Amino acid sequence: MASLVSNSLSRLSLFRLATAPTSFPIPEFLTINPKASTLSRSISSSMASSSKESPSNNPGLHANLDEATKGYIMQQTMYRIKDPKVSLDFYSRVLGMSLLKRLDFPESKFSLYFMGYEDLSSAPSNPADRTAWTFGQKATIELTHNWGTESDPDFEGYHNGNSAPRGFGHIGITVDDTHKACERFEHLGVEFVKKPNDGTMKGIAFIKDPDGYWIEIFDTKTIGEITVGAA
Repeated sequence: MASLVSNSLSRLSLFRLATAPTSFPIPEFLTINPKASTLSRSISSSMASSSKESPSNNPGLHANLDEATKGYIMQQTMYRIKDPKVSLDFYSRVLGMSLLKRLDFPESKFSLYFMGYEDLSSAPSNPADRTAWTFGQKATIELTHNWGTESDPDFEGYHNGNSAPRGFGHIGITVDDTHKACERFEHLGVEFVKKPNDGTMKGIAFIKDPDGYWIEIFDTKTIGEITVGAA
């Protein structure tokens, strides 16, 4: 049991405690910490009587949600990019996303690119209607470009959240087969943080986009297998 829950805490650290390596070896947060076993047993014991997702095991969690939030959706994650030409190439050619909508704000000198996996044949042709349609789609990425950064020699790039002070960690992409996807990524010259067979958590990978933001790569079969002890 100790090893199972230690894997659980290792998985939690994957989301919480990322440090941005520039090369291998594998970051410490992808390895198991044996000192966590005592705490792990305590956590498992407290959850034995009900599901992990129940409010009784998650202080602060509400089961009876406010009816006013019924129509809410998780619509977008925004991060800033240096060069839209480079980023659009990566998200469309490498990850297979489509540009759902582009919004330009000349007075403030920035543009927004909404990327996602929606079928563009259902997108309205009217610009205003297409904007509304885009904002009704789930789990899109909003790439924000402040004009001029792509040609500014003094621009040093954006913080990706995985080095001090740590905050934002990564987005995640579900693929059909993690190993096949990563073989393709490697062929395309994509930079890896972690390959599927590296570290203690086999079967998942992390790659970087052109601005250094981390992207977790997994498939539904493998993620279920490697997290069974944490479930």
